[in-house]
Amino acid sequence: MSKQLVKKILDARIYDVARETPLHEAPLISAKTSNRVLIKREDLQAIFSFKIRGAYNKIRQLSVAKREQGIIAASAGNHAQGVALSAQALGIRATIVMPVSTPSIKVDAVRKLGAKVMLRGDTYDEASEVALGLVKQQQLTYIHPFDDIDVIAGQGTVAMEILRQHPQDIKAIYIPVGGGGLSAGMAAYIKYVRPHIKVYGVEPEDAASLKLALSKNRRAKLSEVGMFADGVAVAQIGKIPFPILRECLDGVITATTDEICAAIKDIFEDTRSIAEPAGALALAGLKKHVAEKGWKNKTVIAVNSGSNANFDRLRYISERTEIGEKREAILAVTLKEEPGSFAKFSKALGRRSITEFNYRFSSETSAHVFVGVKVNGDTQDQANLVSSLKRAGYQVEDLTDNEIARLHIRHMVGGHAPVIKNEKVFRFEFPERPGALDKFLSKIGSRWNISLFHYRNHGAAFGRVLVGMQVERGDLKALKTLLDGLGYQYQQETDSIAYRYFLGA
Repeated sequence: MSKQLVKKILDARIYDVARETPLHEAPLISAKTSNRVLIKREDLQAIFSFKIRGAYNKIRQLSVAKREQGIIAASAGNHAQGVALSAQALGIRATIVMPVSTPSIKVDAVRKLGAKVMLRGDTYDEASEVALGLVKQQQLTYIHPFDDIDVIAGQGTVAMEILRQHPQDIKAIYIPVGGGGLSAGMAAYIKYVRPHIKVYGVEPEDAASLKLALSKNRRAKLSEVGMFADGVAVAQIGKIPFPILRECLDGVITATTDEICAAIKDIFEDTRSIAEPAGALALAGLKKHVAEKGWKNKTVIAVNSGSNANFDRLRYISERTEIGEKREAILAVTLKEEPGSFAKFSKALGRRSITEFNYRFSSETSAHVFVGVKVNGDTQDQANLVSSLKRAGYQVEDLTDNEIARLHIRHMVGGHAPVIKNEKVFRFEFPERPGALDKFLSKIGSRWNISLFHYRNHGAAFGRVLVGMQVERGDLKALKTLLDGLGYQYQQETDSIAYRYFLGA
């Protein structure tokens, strides 16, 4: 399969619409990591993503008859634009089925390229089902985003350019993984031409379908998929890419949301461009991996796969960046409820900068404060901070990695609610579409009282919601059955230390 794929990559003719993108030096990231870091700038394509390569390579090979019948694709963004631009260039009628939750900026971009847009379903899978149904009804050709050998070959031209642009020694190349089209095409070419180069796939921790498949030695479907890096939010690795990746990759690295946000900032500081989360994923994996390996003075390359980020999302990304760079610690600290306690605590912090300080009176004897403190990027510095406060007599809980503390509690007002009984707290992901909240509330009905609710729009396809409900012990099973049936991702947070410190009864 790999040799056949390499031949197809060499035969790919994509430069009617795609461009050869530069391989940029990243001096600031290089200094941070003590290695020579280069970034492959696929965000500089006409549609701000590598997806144009595979889409055009597939569509240009269609027969005259298939071109006349038209093409269809399902996508929430970059693949949709790649198919639409390719169809426009070749004079082919194109239909794109997009989830209802797709941000308007992406929908408008596809329409401007001349494609017909149909908004159907809440997720990519639901949109894909609609598209496949239309394939049969209207005899259209389906353009798959990654499970097609010609699409994979088009994406593989990224690797061909890198090896031509940098013929000198390369230690490792890092590639984002969603369905596996880009990583399979690139890995096959690199290992065929320069097998000594290490090739790593990078996935989000909460959408690691390739890591799951490799652990089971077969394709498997994730029960839940995190949506932050929506460009790679795929529940199951592609059928065609998987055996290629199993053969050609040297390993898979996962990155957290905070690490991805930090990589977005790194790319901005070196290039003054804003990568989308999937676009910065490979760099997040690179930074993590070279640190774990202790590499120094090696040439390492990350693919910036795209920059189709929603502007509204930058607020959320900015908030998470400091934690991703390990430059902010979030702590819950217990102070004595007495005059001068705040001043004493501030003195205990020394010359460290406070990024946030939240407090509300809760008892006559003690106070829980939510505090953000600058640290120097070293995990040991954060540990030293906590230890020094404990030695000074403070009770301290480190909430830096606590999701509801970061997403919700730092933005909430109020405090404990001593009159609330039997409160159970859940963290949800709701699709950003009209009616999502109504669906939730109508299902809950009047059976359980909602005692806490916090929601913020992050400019993403899914919103994060924290909900508290008063539920008797005997109703817990019924509530779980109802929540499972909603189809929304959720997690119970009643025992979270952050909730108990600042909101619990």
